[in-house]
Amino acid sequence: MGEPDPRLIHRLENALALARLVGEAPVFRKAISLLPAAALSDATVLICGETGTGKELVARAIHYLSERAPFPFVAVNCGAVTDTLIEDELFGHERGAFTDARHTRPGLIAQAQRGTVFLDEIEALTGHGQVSLLRVLQDQTFRPLGSREERRADVRFIAATNAEMSPRVSPATFRADLYYRLCVFRIELPPLRERQEDILPLAAHFLHKHATTELAHLDFSADARRALLGFDWPGNVRELENTVIRALWTCGSGVIEVGDLGLPGSEPAGAPAPARPTTYRALKRLAIDAFEREYLDRMMREHGGNVTRAARAAGKDRRELGKLLKKHGLDPRAFAAAPDPGGIPPAPA
Repeated sequence: MGEPDPRLIHRLENALALARLVGEAPVFRKAISLLPAAALSDATVLICGETGTGKELVARAIHYLSERAPFPFVAVNCGAVTDTLIEDELFGHERGAFTDARHTRPGLIAQAQRGTVFLDEIEALTGHGQVSLLRVLQDQTFRPLGSREERRADVRFIAATNAEMSPRVSPATFRADLYYRLCVFRIELPPLRERQEDILPLAAHFLHKHATTELAHLDFSADARRALLGFDWPGNVRELENTVIRALWTCGSGVIEVGDLGLPGSEPAGAPAPARPTTYRALKRLAIDAFEREYLDRMMREHGGNVTRAARAAGKDRRELGKLLKKHGLDPRAFAAAPDPGGIPPAPA
């Protein structure tokens, strides 16, 4: 093989900067080396990786590097859309298409025209949804519910999964024809435990990203750095970011200590409890975080993990609620069959 094309290397550096993808580990650089080529193409991309490895950030990097960058990037969590709603979500509907359709509503494909549709948790897409999506990928057309007119789907599809797809490809789980149409480019993101040299740079990046002016002086102690390096990070980069955010608000001095991180098994035996913050701003942030987590937990239980219904009940946009769930490390699927402690049964999916 010859030398790498300098233009592709330049585009890769731009991708890292645009998406704030931090990392120099060889396994990580190898995983994202396909980004420039994927961006130059208009082909579908399948991004694979454990929860919290940064799949949406990679999808956004591909979008921002492509010719579609000036147009919308529209994300949908396939696990949060029921069988009965998938076509309405993707294609939209015309006024009068069904009983409560008082207004025409564009679907995600229409909203993303000339841009990118990001299909997160594609492995959770129902059989009916798989057929609907396959038809769009094959024909590049769609029809809103209640319409007789076929419309062109001028969008680029990027899908992501945290499951190993190959064993799932069967008529009973995931259609092989859809799988192979989705993975023209396949990008495998490594877990954080395989990128140990990136842990401290990422922690420093998140510290800088989230620190307010009053907290800009904070840094990690030597023990805290060792604890960060010694932890397995099952929640990957997202867990590391949440750990840094927590440490920012629980740190009682000018240095973040091991106890501020709250990592299981990282506190030395007999170590004193970390000092509780006393400033108004820090205490207010802790109170808000506690309220948010308790509220989200209750809403997810009441609605059986259905993000769409929970968002509607909370009076919030579904994507906004999804971001809050990610912020607090709450997986909607964990609530799918969980009974509410107050006795309210979960809503049917």
